[in-house]
Parts: sequence; structure tokens; C-alpha cells
Amino acid sequence: MKILILCTGNSCRSQMAHGFLQSFDENLEVFSAGTEASGMLNQKAVAVMKEIGMDISHHTSDMVDLYLDKEWDYVITVCGGANENCPAFLGKVKQRLHIGFDDPSHAVGSDEFIWSEFRRVRDEIKEGFYTFYTEFIKS
Repeated sequence: MKILILCTGNSCRSQMAHGFLQSFDENLEVFSAGTEASGMLNQKAVAVMKEIGMDISHHTSDMVDLYLDKEWDYVITVCGGANENCPAFLGKVKQRLHIGFDDPSHAVGSDEFIWSEFRRVRDEIKEGFYTFYTEFIKS
């Protein structure tokens, strides 16, 4: 099963979702990309994933253009921007879903608050993608 997770920058939320979904089932082919990929991972996202024993530091931040002509079982957007600007795929997409999350990289305030936002969103992504996995993949 091939799954593409889309976000705008492909540096934070889509990377965490990619890590979680791959951890639920190593047989899934999971990729992530951005409609305006930043080309780098958000280091706070990498750090909060590492806190729970998950290393996503080897992921790459790719432009969605690399994946437009491929076949996908699911294309899942995780932010409003990617959902609104989801490009037309030339390949076959069986199902397109939106599972949205706040962008913790936009959090402002104390370091403590910003880190708490990254952890909150990380935990919401884990829960949201586990629900997706159990309802759509595993069932």
C-alpha cells in the first residue's frame, strides 16, 4: 500500500505523520512531500519525535512534483494550505483525505510554550494517524 502525506513545507507535520504511519506497519510504503517544500526538516519536530524514540532525522523534505505521476492508495493532506492547493495528480489516486493539524512552527511565546505546542501536535498526529490506520488500513 502506497501513501503520500502532503503539507505545505514538508518540514514538520507531514514528517511526523510519515514517521508514525511507517512505525504502525513497516510494510506500508509511506512518503511525504510539500506543495512548497522547505528542503529541510524542522529541528524541533525531529527533537520531539526523538523524545518518544522515533528518529525522523533521515527524512527528506521533497516537492510534491516528484510524486505527481505515481499511483497512490491514499493521498492525505495534513494542513489547510496543502488541502486547498493539492495539485492534480497525473497518476491514479484511490482516495484523498484531509486530516488537519495546527502548525506548531507558527507558535509564539516562551520556549516552554513553543515546545509544548510541538508535543501537543505530535501527540495529535499520532492519534489521528493511528485512527486512520485502524479504520482504513488494518480493518
